[in-house]
Amino acid sequence: MKLRIRISKSNDGCYVATCPALPGCIAQGKTKDQAQENINEAIRGYLCSIADFVPERILDEIVVEV
Repeated sequence: MKLRIRISKSNDGCYVATCPALPGCIAQGKTKDQAQENINEAIRGYLCSIADFVPERILDEIVVEV
């Protein structure tokens, strides 16, 4: 499974990362790299929280596409 993430710069200068395929999955950072690291962690947490509802083989195939 590949998930697309979007990173944009906010008005206050930090970067905001979202994963459109996972509603409510959002993270931020002071740099793009930090935002990307934070969204990767948020995606893993999101998927772990729904693990009881998703077949295990899907969780093993996750690749984050930037």
